Amino acid sequence: MGKLLCDSTTVAETFQTSSPTVPWREPRAATLEAVDLVDQTITATAATWEDVIGLEDQQRRHLIKLHAKGVLWKNPNEHGSSVVFRLSHGGDVSTDGNCLFTASQRAMAREVDARELRRRTVKRFVEDLGSAKEEERQVINEVIRNMYLPDLRNGWGVHVVQEVKLLAKKEERVALDSAIDELVQLGMRRELVAESIYKERCLPVNDGSSWAKYMSISGSPDDEYDIITLQYTEEGLLSVDENREGRAAAFGDDIAIECLATEFNREIYVVQAHGSDAMVDEDNCIFFLPHRPRSEICEPPFFLFMKGTGWCGAGADHYEPLISHASSIVSPEKVALIL
Repeated sequence: MGKLLCDSTTVAETFQTSSPTVPWREPRAATLEAVDLVDQTITATAATWEDVIGLEDQQRRHLIKLHAKGVLWKNPNEHGSSVVFRLSHGGDVSTDGNCLFTASQRAMAREVDARELRRRTVKRFVEDLGSAKEEERQVINEVIRNMYLPDLRNGWGVHVVQEVKLLAKKEERVALDSAIDELVQLGMRRELVAESIYKERCLPVNDGSSWAKYMSISGSPDDEYDIITLQYTEEGLLSVDENREGRAAAFGDDIAIECLATEFNREIYVVQAHGSDAMVDEDNCIFFLPHRPRSEICEPPFFLFMKGTGWCGAGADHYEPLISHASSIVSPEKVALIL
């Protein structure tokens, strides 16, 4: 799962990887010799778009067309070289919070599990943050605060619900529960007590160091921290998710996707398919959101899928894999999109 709540332009500029959203439109004719760059063996099972559940008619119709025509990717390191990909749905993945990494593993067809991908993503972030200039680190910290410790006085014109993420050490959960129960016994509302205790004693996700701790959480008993989520509406506290069983995992965000792209020296395209609630016209319901590595691109991209929703204005909460079939030479003017 992943929430695109941050300013992706700010993230891109910070890591020097500006990559604008690419809407699907019919490309202009171009003189480009298409060369197949990869001999990709697909090990994942690809499903036809007719069989994918949860899609509206307009989403399904455009995704079928997209698969039929393919998308053309130009190799930035080899002038005149390109490959056409036909994108199929790679099947459902669990909604346990690890879906960015599970979907990426399947989309890349790599023999590495989701937990290892998460570990490598965090390691890449920590290494790159350590070599960043002070002003760059400050911008990154601000982006993280906006995502996970938002100023609740603002943002209500965009979001109906805003979340604050806090980290509680597993070894301190008993002490935290005791402190909460003691005040509840005095007649105080549990939600308000829990909010106060967790804010006072838990680690906020508000900078690069705390982000690394947060993004390391996979919902495993081996995690050092549990995630506490405070939800707010404009009127005040809505709910407290205490995550008592410690199964909540950190959802992959834009920063994680970019670090994953850098770790594997590949572009990652998130394909959003918006439904009728997104207030976009049908001809523009498919968007390609590019995430470019902060390093030389050494391999073709891979693709992830999001069923976009209108309520948050920035996408959905769940990633699914797309299987990219490298096609034979196709005239550029016949493809659905040139990336």
